[in-house]
Amino acid sequence: MRVAVIDIGTNSTRLLIADVENQSGVRALHTALVTTRLGEGIGQARLLSPAIDRTLAAVEDYLTIISRWQVERIIAVATSAVRDAVNREDFLTVAHRRTGLQVKILSGEEEAGYSYRGVLSGLAVNRRRTVVMDLGGGSTEFTWLRGGRICCRSVGVGAVRVTEGSFSDDWILSLLSCVLDEVREVSPMILIGVGGTVTTIAAMAMSLKVYDPVMIHGFTLTAGQVEDVLALLMTTPLEERRRLPGLQPERADIIVAGVRIVQLVMQNLGLTDLKVSEADIMYGLTLQEAQ
Repeated sequence: MRVAVIDIGTNSTRLLIADVENQSGVRALHTALVTTRLGEGIGQARLLSPAIDRTLAAVEDYLTIISRWQVERIIAVATSAVRDAVNREDFLTVAHRRTGLQVKILSGEEEAGYSYRGVLSGLAVNRRRTVVMDLGGGSTEFTWLRGGRICCRSVGVGAVRVTEGSFSDDWILSLLSCVLDEVREVSPMILIGVGGTVTTIAAMAMSLKVYDPVMIHGFTLTAGQVEDVLALLMTTPLEERRRLPGLQPERADIIVAGVRIVQLVMQNLGLTDLKVSEADIMYGLTLQEAQ
């Protein structure tokens, strides 16, 4: 089955067109990403009109692309920025009027669960000792197994939210601590990260001038590499930062906050490395839609 997934996130709006093979394998045919920053002004818990317009313009462009691929099913989802907005129903109404799509707002737990399913479809791992971290613009999700049961948690800590709020490391940890305490109970040995921050750190660690998902997927980031990337970013002015190899210019203003979150999670869990996955929530949604 051929499925198209549109992921309306806090920082970016993404597209995946993929074939599902044997209900377990996802073969990506086309991907796209536009930094629409729907979560602009996220501290107000209200979606701003210019941000809505940017986002829906990207969705309209994606529908044009989808029309060329003989897609059987289309699913559009929204995450943290829309989930937390007081005017989320207005957004859904405008989105339907402009695009014809019924956008589904995912709960934090649903977001975590789909990310976990997506990761497992793309990487062979020991599930019992693995925790998946999906670090987004507005929230971070954690998923792991405990006693054979999947545990899904979502925390309102993300790269855009931390950047706009100028939040300290202590503040970040105060929000993450309850979930990280739970994670430590299962003594995870493998931390798998998904999301733009994590893939960007990997690209920067490899000094990739052209982003290569094949090189990124399965790459193991060490704590030392995360520390080196953070040190470089914090000593590089914003305009120069936009020209660093591996860093998407549109992400330059929020990347420091994202890397800080990654570093704090690794330190708190006592883990020395993190495996990066290109297979993420969009893969999980693709598999769900193809059932």
